Amino acid sequence: MPTIPAVYSRVAVLLLSATTVAAVAARPAARQSAAAPARSSSVALFDGKTLNGWRGYQKPDAVDTRWVVTDGMLCAGRADGKDTHGARDIITTETFDQFELTWEWRVAEGANSGLKYFVLEDMDSAIGHEYQMIDDERHPDAKIGPQRQTAALYDVLPATNRPMKPAGQFNQSKVVVSGMTVEHWLNGTKVLQYELGSAALKQAIALSKFKDIPRFGTRPKSHILLQDHGDAVCFRNIQIKF
Repeated sequence: MPTIPAVYSRVAVLLLSATTVAAVAARPAARQSAAAPARSSSVALFDGKTLNGWRGYQKPDAVDTRWVVTDGMLCAGRADGKDTHGARDIITTETFDQFELTWEWRVAEGANSGLKYFVLEDMDSAIGHEYQMIDDERHPDAKIGPQRQTAALYDVLPATNRPMKPAGQFNQSKVVVSGMTVEHWLNGTKVLQYELGSAALKQAIALSKFKDIPRFGTRPKSHILLQDHGDAVCFRNIQIKF
């Protein structure tokens, strides 16, 4: 067998040493990555049986609201079709900051409702960022423009490329708040993304009905709200990761 020159032996030792050092140096980084904070497992905000975890806006409980549990759904029936500005809405008893919220919903023909996040009880009206849920084909509010149609940030930013299911059928929606980024999803498709504090959002708010509300467009630790707009709407499978 040929003898390996000493110079090649020294090179081999140096290469092996460098590889070992690199491997050892990489271990703490791998452990640090594994320990990075992650969202919790999904938590049910609605247990399918009761109104536990919910109460009326600026109320101690949900007694004076129209919300009822039926067949595993949380529903408000048809009434006068008018927004009560929070008087019949319900909110989570818990508050959230950054989260991933998913739910299924169904509106009747001609109905209007919404899910709001970033809701505080600091005003008579229940103000928050609203994920619009509406019968786009029949309700007059949807005819005003895309910023008032399903999956929009109501009256502020429109959603696009929406895979809609018609009134009377269940849609699946998601809102993700991660840092200053907010996403709206509809039936598995991201239809809107915006940045809190951005010039684009501030400009859109300035043209909306929320222009005189200083905290609108910020990310407070806050409630999730289901809107009773006087029309028939049902929710189910309301889950949150935070």
